[in-house]
Amino acid sequence: MEKQKLTEGKDLIKYFCSPCSPTKSNSGRVRNLPEHDIDKWERFKVYNLRDVEAEMSIQQRLSKFLVPENIWKEYHLDQEINDRGIAIDMAFVKQAVVMDEHSREKLMATMQEITNLENPNSVQQMKDWLADNGLETDTLGKKAVAEMLKTAPEPLGTVLELRQQLAKSSVKKYTAMENAVCSDGRARGMFQFYGANRTGRFSGRLIQLQNLPQNHMPDLEQARALVRSGNFDALTLLYDSNPEVLSELIRTAFIPREGMKFIVADFSAIEARVIAWLAGEKWRLDVFQKGGDIYCASASQMFNVPVEKHGVNGHLRQKGKIAELALGYGGSVGALKSMGALEMGIEEEELQPLVTAWRQSNPNITKLWWDVDRAVKTCVKQKSPTETHGIKFIYQSGMLFIVLPSGRRLAYVKPRMGENMFGGESVTYEGVGGTKKWERIESYGPKFVENIVQAISRDILCHAMQTLKNCSIVAHVHDEIIIEADMEMSLPAICEQMARTPTWANGLLLSADGYECLFYQKD
Repeated sequence: MEKQKLTEGKDLIKYFCSPCSPTKSNSGRVRNLPEHDIDKWERFKVYNLRDVEAEMSIQQRLSKFLVPENIWKEYHLDQEINDRGIAIDMAFVKQAVVMDEHSREKLMATMQEITNLENPNSVQQMKDWLADNGLETDTLGKKAVAEMLKTAPEPLGTVLELRQQLAKSSVKKYTAMENAVCSDGRARGMFQFYGANRTGRFSGRLIQLQNLPQNHMPDLEQARALVRSGNFDALTLLYDSNPEVLSELIRTAFIPREGMKFIVADFSAIEARVIAWLAGEKWRLDVFQKGGDIYCASASQMFNVPVEKHGVNGHLRQKGKIAELALGYGGSVGALKSMGALEMGIEEEELQPLVTAWRQSNPNITKLWWDVDRAVKTCVKQKSPTETHGIKFIYQSGMLFIVLPSGRRLAYVKPRMGENMFGGESVTYEGVGGTKKWERIESYGPKFVENIVQAISRDILCHAMQTLKNCSIVAHVHDEIIIEADMEMSLPAICEQMARTPTWANGLLLSADGYECLFYQKD
């Protein structure tokens, strides 16, 4: 743009818009006013003027790309959900914070007693202590500690286990709840509409509902009752790790209004269904049609043997599962490793054959990757529209637009051809990358397919939310909707309405499942 924002604005805003510390040199004042620095004030006025000019310039640029009416409707519903909020059991939260502090004090005291360290929670102090005791390590990350625990002698093993417990971030979420809750006991504003740059998915804010630990405890309700009543001794007696218990109980802090219940409904394997539908991978569509287990079916397709969960060749289901999770968007050996294939007992030499088997058993999905790759490259090179698998690619005003079946458009700024690390062609565009800074990002067919599939999944979630908009939705997480419902409301009816296929997705088989609860949890 011709008129950019001035870079010195941050310092000027801090000077004039934030309280300052009283000192002798500033005569004990707590605010900086114009008369305290005339030169800075003049520059601040220029900055604000340029700020408005830059914003107007952005608005002028964007005016040719009107937001469709259905997106405004989605945004309106998002604001209603954010304003409605979700109730938090503050009596439970306060006790959880107290218990966490008590637990941390005990863990620290035990670690100090064993190590004689001033601060056993210090990474450097702990690394030095381990080295002095014959165990050298570059990192104290979760995976590294788990690996060291397999062979660490005592008392090193005990210290590492205690450190693992201490590293649990449970109290941070509870503290976030205390900070976010309103005077009526509800937390609001937890969802950022269009928070994800590429796909338009929602992002979590404040308590980050999208990023909560799972619960696996069989006696969740009893553990929750012990925490709520502040019975620290009983909790310590019955469970090995208090931080672990508090971590698993985070979800249970969210409760429905008195006399009501939660209905939690989510889509079954939504991305796997969408990519199979887009690619026309018939055997997968048949599995979904018959209500089969996609992980078993995938393993069966890959290894040409029947696979049943807890039955014949059941051990192969795990390989089918990790292949499904890691390989759908062009992933290879590295993706399998990142997903923890080696930790699950799959041998290094099995990884590449697993990749090959998955791609051979999913030829239409593999074809989809490279059809999209060609369509994007042709569109960017020739600056002309292309289409494949019902997805349109348009170059307009220095932007690449991918038009989804719903009609929504994904935007990629200033696309151009580049060269990848292997010397081949790749498409690059500008955006916020992994460094959280504006930069040029490289992409290719499978990555664009990932964006497309996740964006379509997001549109399906929004369609379901519009269908259920009169049912008091209080939250949504990835492919899940949480409804604050009357006791009479029917779970099957909610799941049936949620699984209705949008008119623009003819042939896509959706399925939703759910459960009822008096506090939020993972079923």
